[in-house]
Amino acid sequence: MKIKNGFKPNPKTSRRLPTEYFILADVAFEGVVIGYLAGRPIREAVRDGSGLCYRFVGVAPRLPSGGFDVLSLRSGEWIVEPGLVYAAETAAAKKEANRAA
Repeated sequence: MKIKNGFKPNPKTSRRLPTEYFILADVAFEGVVIGYLAGRPIREAVRDGSGLCYRFVGVAPRLPSGGFDVLSLRSGEWIVEPGLVYAAETAAAKKEANRAA
């Protein structure tokens, strides 16, 4: 029995998914400013209310209608307003970052 990933919708799923399901709310921004989008700073990391850390990986693509293309998100990626994509930090990513430092 194959278990499906809870973070990624099935490719056959409609693009009319509520984007709220893919947006992190009540986040605390952490780290240095690495850029700006729509006049707002992009921080290298955010932390959610549960204490989980997410690292900035890019800008969320948009559909022709203007909404976020949530099907383009990879497993473990979430959107933070105004359209930034952050990926959940895994134990493997932490080890790699510690080795690089």
